[in-house]
Amino acid sequence: MSHFSHHLLLVFSLHWLGSALATESLDVSDSPSSNQSVTPVLQPKESTPSQFSYTVQNLKGQVCIRASLGVEFVVKENKKKYYFNLKPDLTRATGYCGNQKSVLSLEFDDGHLEFTFIKDGDVSYVKTIKCLLKPTLSCKNCQSKQYAGIVNNHKLFQAKTGQSFMCKSETTLIMADNLKIKLLPMQIQAFDLVRGVFGKELECWADFNRSLIPIILGSVATAICLIAILTYVLLREHRSQGYEQL
Repeated sequence: MSHFSHHLLLVFSLHWLGSALATESLDVSDSPSSNQSVTPVLQPKESTPSQFSYTVQNLKGQVCIRASLGVEFVVKENKKKYYFNLKPDLTRATGYCGNQKSVLSLEFDDGHLEFTFIKDGDVSYVKTIKCLLKPTLSCKNCQSKQYAGIVNNHKLFQAKTGQSFMCKSETTLIMADNLKIKLLPMQIQAFDLVRGVFGKELECWADFNRSLIPIILGSVATAICLIAILTYVLLREHRSQGYEQL
């Protein structure tokens, strides 16, 4: 074999190895795959978004980020509200995982929603949320435009490392003056997932308060019944003593 052939074989081998390594470094999502290109269309009526579990894997193929949620974009245009629900079959999850910082990006045609997770000691939280939406309006004489927003330098969805943050109640994030994001229901975790599954759930305050109200109402009702029974007994004894004096 000639020197030129050896050189050509070496170049081809290096190219194949580089392609394999590049493919291995890509983040993998369990989002449904679709080659369909669909521009988001804003709707005049609100509907419940579909919930789906999105994941990102590290180079070892291990799930390092998991997010189960439904997403709704709420746009304000000409003093009216319009809605767009994230469609799982047209959404792909990308991102990366680090020791102290991880990123999950839910991408779709003409838009995305990105979460930046931070690990600080034994606590993890979402520091930054960014979103972009370039939709088609369903109203007449409405021009298409771009909506972007960011929530930054916050400690959102905070939980101990190894735990997942869960909120069945609606979570609304004000991204910009004309853009809101609704997450419902939601469960997320970005660090220390054992075998790729969620850790122990940390309940949000909205869910805690909602579960606490029936307990409080039940306790109040029980207390009222006890007071009524006690009052009845005391009045009955008082009347009995009055009859004996006569």
